[in-house]
Amino acid sequence: MAKQKVTNEEPLEKQLWKAADKLRKNIDAAEYKHIVLGLIFLKYISDAFEVQYAKLQDEVKKGADPEDRDEYKADNVFFVPPSARWNFLKNSAKQSTIGKIVDDAMDAIERENSSLKGVLPKVFARQNLDPTSLGELIDLISNIALGTVKARSADVLGHVFEYFLGEFALAEGKKGGQFYTPRSVVELLVEMLEPYKGRVFDPCCGSGGMFVQSEKFVEDHQGRINDISIYGQESNQTTWRLAKMNLAIRGIDSSQVKWNSEGSFLNDAHKDLKADYIIANPPFNVSDWGGELLRNDGRWQYGTPPVGNANFGWLQHFIYHLAPSGQAGVVLAKGALTSKTGGEGEIRKALVEAGLIDCIVNLPAKLFLNTQIPAALWFMSRNRKNGKFRDRSKEILFIDARNLGHLINRRTRELSQEDIKQITDTYHNWRNKGGKYSHVPGFCAAAPIEKVASLDYVLTPGRYVGLPDEEDDFNFAERFTALKAELESQLKEEAKLNKQIEDNLKKIKL
Repeated sequence: MAKQKVTNEEPLEKQLWKAADKLRKNIDAAEYKHIVLGLIFLKYISDAFEVQYAKLQDEVKKGADPEDRDEYKADNVFFVPPSARWNFLKNSAKQSTIGKIVDDAMDAIERENSSLKGVLPKVFARQNLDPTSLGELIDLISNIALGTVKARSADVLGHVFEYFLGEFALAEGKKGGQFYTPRSVVELLVEMLEPYKGRVFDPCCGSGGMFVQSEKFVEDHQGRINDISIYGQESNQTTWRLAKMNLAIRGIDSSQVKWNSEGSFLNDAHKDLKADYIIANPPFNVSDWGGELLRNDGRWQYGTPPVGNANFGWLQHFIYHLAPSGQAGVVLAKGALTSKTGGEGEIRKALVEAGLIDCIVNLPAKLFLNTQIPAALWFMSRNRKNGKFRDRSKEILFIDARNLGHLINRRTRELSQEDIKQITDTYHNWRNKGGKYSHVPGFCAAAPIEKVASLDYVLTPGRYVGLPDEEDDFNFAERFTALKAELESQLKEEAKLNKQIEDNLKKIKL
C-alpha cells in the first residue's frame, strides 16, 4: 500500500491571496482591492440568496414564491436578480464582455436592495483589467466555499474578506493604513473593553474592523449577537463602501454607519448618541480638522483643543458621546501623553482630575501601516466609582508594552495572542472586583492621581512602571569572562586583518 503524501497545506485564505495577487499584473493594489473584494461580496450575497431560494422552493406548496423580493427582505437576505447570480457570472466568465456583465450585476443588485445603493464597485469593465484575468478571478472565488457546508460559506467568505482587507492594506503600505487598523490592535481594544451588550460607536470607522471584532467577541464568548448595535461615521466615501460590504458580509446591520465628506467634527452624524462603548483609531495629529470653525463648540468641556492638532478634539468628542457608564478605548499618537502645545497639557490635566482616564497602554513601534509615529491606547470611563467594576477613581493603570510584539516583515510588527492576553489580563485583574493584580517593574504600575499630578500630568507609562528587575541568576564573573574572551577574539581578528592590509599595500607599485 502506497504511503500517503503528507503536506503542510497553507490556509485557504493564503492560497487564495497568492492566486489572486498573481492575476493583478499591472493593476495598482489600491484599485485591485475593489475588484477582488467586490467579487467576494457578490459571491457572499449570491450564496446567501441561493440558500433562501432553495428553502422557498421547498415551501412553494405552502404559498411561498422564490422570486418574491419580500420573501428575502423578511429574513434579512439580499435579493439577487437572475443576471447577478453567481452561477450566471461563473458561466459567463470566459466571455470578452465579462467586465460589463459584472458591472451590470452590481447595478442590478443596488436597484433591488436600497441599503446597498451607492455601495458596490463598478470597476470591472476598465481597460486595464484583462477579461481573461477577471474570468480566472471569478473561477478562483467560485472555489472559496468548497469543502464547507453551504450554510457556512458566509463565515468562510467573511474570513477571506477580512484577510484580504489586511493583505491589501499591507500591499498599499502608508495609504492602506487609512482604511485598516491592524487586526492585533483591534483585538486588543475589544478584548480590553469586552463589549458584550449595548451601543458600540466608532466615529472614524474606516472599513469597519472595530465592529466586526466586537460582534466576533460576543460570539466567541457565547453571548447574544443581537444584544449589541453599532453606530459609525466615515468621511472617505470609498472607505465607507468597504465598511458597508465588510459588515454586510458578516450579516451585521450597518444602517447606522453613515458617510459625509465633512467628517465627525463638522457634521456629526450621531449628535444625540450616547454610546456604551467607543472603539476608535482616529488619524494621528491631524491639522486640517476644522478647529478654527469650532472654537466655541459644546463638546470642549475640558478645554478648547488647538487649531493645529485634532488629538484632544477627538478625545473630547469621544467623551461627549459616552453614556453615563460608557467606556472608550482609542488609539492616539504617543505625543498626546506629554504635549503642552496650544493648551493640550491643561486639557490632559482636566481629564485626569475629572477621573476619566482609566488606563494607558504604550504600544510597540511599527504596528501601524500608515505611520511610524509611536502610539498609545487610552482607556476612558465615565463611571470609575460605582460601575460593575471596583472603584479605580483615585488611580490610573499604566502598561508599557513597547517590548511586546514580533515582526511580520521588515516594516511591520504585530501583537501575538499571548501579548494581547498578557496586556488584557493585567488590565482586568486591576479593574475587576476580586482581581489578582500585582505591579510588574518595567511593565505595569497603578499610580495614584497624586503621583500623576506631581509629574505634571504626563501620562507616559515609562515614568511610572520603572525598570524591570534584573535576572536573579545573573553571574557577573561568568558574564565578564565571556565578554573578555569575545574581546580577545575580536582583537586577534583585527590584527589578522591589519596584517593582510599591510601585505596588500606592499604589493602595490607606485
